Parts: sequence; C-alpha cells; structure tokens
Amino acid sequence: MAMTPAPPAHVAGQLRDLGVRSGGVLLVHTSFSRTGPVEGGPAGLIAALRQALGPRGTLVMPSMSSDDEHPFDSARTPCPDMGVTADTFWRGGGVLRSGSPHAFAAVGPRAAEITAPHPIDPPHGADSPVGRARDHDGQVLLLGVGHDADTTIHLAENEVGVRYRRAVHVTVLERGRPVRFDYTEIDHCCARFALVDDWLEADRLQRRGPVAHGVGRLARARDIVRVVTARLRENETVFLHPRGSDVECDEAWASLGRTAP
Repeated sequence: MAMTPAPPAHVAGQLRDLGVRSGGVLLVHTSFSRTGPVEGGPAGLIAALRQALGPRGTLVMPSMSSDDEHPFDSARTPCPDMGVTADTFWRGGGVLRSGSPHAFAAVGPRAAEITAPHPIDPPHGADSPVGRARDHDGQVLLLGVGHDADTTIHLAENEVGVRYRRAVHVTVLERGRPVRFDYTEIDHCCARFALVDDWLEADRLQRRGPVAHGVGRLARARDIVRVVTARLRENETVFLHPRGSDVECDEAWASLGRTAP
C-alpha cells in the first residue's frame, strides 16, 4: 500500500520536536528512500529542513564527488553517492558549494564560511566544512541513515591522529590540465561507526524520533567528536573489522604494519 506523502510543514514540526535548533547550523546526511515520501520530493524535504532552521539557520549537506578520475567542478559534478536529497540540494538557488572533490554544500548566513576553500588532504579535518560546522556548535542530523554515513566521526579520527590509512587518489586541475593527486586518507569500511549510537545514547546525547516516514537521529557535533575521541584514545582500532571481513579494513590494518587480532 502506497504511503501518503508527508507535508513539508508537518516534517518541519517533527524536526523541531526532535530538537533541531532554529538559527543553528545543521549538517544533514539522508536517504530519501528511507525517509519519504514527502510532498514535493527531495525538494520538499529540503524545504522542511530550511523551515525548521528558520531564516537565521544554515543547512549543510555533503556534496562530494564519486568520480576520482575527472576533476571536480562545483557547478556541474553530481554527487549521487550522497543520495538524491543531497544531489538536489547543491543545485538549489542560493546554495553554495565548495570547490573540493570532498565538497559540501550550504545555504544560510554561515554558508560562505563553511564552504570556503578547504584542503583535499585531510578531507575531514578541523579546516573542513565538517570541522567548521562543529566549531559553530552545529548539530548532526541523520535521516534514514546510521552513523556509518556520519562524516563528523572522521573529524574525531583526524583530531585524535589515528595512524591507519588507505591509499586513495583524486584528479585535480593544474594549469588547466587534469593531474592525478595521490595521498593516504583515514578510512575503512565505516560499518562499525554504528557503535556510536550506543555511546551517545548511554550519555543521553542523541535523540531519535519520527521524521516523515523514517527515523531521525540528532546530536551535537561537539558531543560526537568528544565521545568518539575518548573511545579512540582507549582503542585506536575500535572501528576496524577483524582481518578478512572487508578489503577497506584490511588495508587500514596493513597500514599499521600489523595484522588484525
């Protein structure tokens, strides 16, 4: 049986009930297929998010490329791996998008600051849109996705200085010509980021509630970084699967020069 699309005004009320702060900075990761339908489709969900934030709020979404073989163009390159809502968002009127392959898009009073130039390496350090959102006491909203999609956890990994890395590359323009840029990135399969649910909820730092036809999780970015930082200082490899579980975690283990337990 088909579900009735949720009106954006109703969704905005649910977001406020969940704890989205009017006038704040909100970094959103979303799966529309697990949240909708919403009247107006992904654009309707974006309208609801902006309504909940109000005119003084700043909405931020990941907008990074999934194509490492061609230079990133902030005016043209799609971001399909970030979901249809994020890929709709950066195309909207008044939305700013950073010029990095690890791009984020934002709209609102702090959009220019959050999307200002940021380094490719590291992609999610303090001087990145994720770091800037944290510095403005931003909130992180997960709609229809778990913490495995939460880039703020990578910020914590960078700030702790975990030693595991994976070899990656992107393509950039140098003097008008495409050039491959190789570097090592703090990365792995990210599935064990799901542990962060229990860590946050044990300290009542995360709220869950209905949003449209899905479930939203909401937490302060500062709380996510603080809680994850503490766990990583106890066990640097807490997010890595045992060897043989997946290629990404195996590569991260290999970078440490030792095998998984």
